[in-house]
Amino acid sequence: MNDKEIPPASSRRDFYFNFKPMLTESLHSTWQQLLQPYTQDQALIGEGFRLVISHYTESHRHYHDLHHLQALLQLQHTYADRIADNERLSLAIFFHDIIYDVKQTDNEEQSAMAAAAFLRQTSYPAERIEQVMDFIRATKTHVNSSHNTDLDYFLDFDLSILSAPAADYITYTQQIRKEYSIYPDMLYKPGRKKVLTHFLELPVIYKTSLFREEREALARQNLQEELKTLG
Repeated sequence: MNDKEIPPASSRRDFYFNFKPMLTESLHSTWQQLLQPYTQDQALIGEGFRLVISHYTESHRHYHDLHHLQALLQLQHTYADRIADNERLSLAIFFHDIIYDVKQTDNEEQSAMAAAAFLRQTSYPAERIEQVMDFIRATKTHVNSSHNTDLDYFLDFDLSILSAPAADYITYTQQIRKEYSIYPDMLYKPGRKKVLTHFLELPVIYKTSLFREEREALARQNLQEELKTLG
């Protein structure tokens, strides 16, 4: 990571006290519980949380924000009994979109590096840091070459919005369009069509049997309906 990607604390906006207090309090509690076993440095824990908040509240984010972060953490909590290492998965969730710039193609790699840069300041085991990084990197292609069951759940959580109720899905598509507002329709629509078609051509969108049974049909319906709107 370089200074441009992770700005110094003095230049970050501190949203902890003034951005959606109930949401940040919930996230802060989860963050604190995750990090306390691996460092007694409260200043470091606080600095890490401010880093998370400052990135997920960037002005260009309309979907990949704190609400997306909280939604994935809620899914992790809901399905915790099916996950072997909830701690590792929670850390991957916190960092998976910490770097998000629609003009760049290496957001996942930069997010993985940001996770490593922070976690290496704690006693969190090195091999598990690598696993967190691998989970984050996998969100670029949504391919699970390691056949790790926890990663299957993580990737399904990340795509859970595809199977949202129709009204929520439409809101999501509008938020994504805002994030890509620097591109005119003549560029955005073909790119979006390519993404939707890619998912529809997959044998299955969701990797876990649970998500396939409960969400696959609705996800495909939402994607097909969005395709119709793109002309």
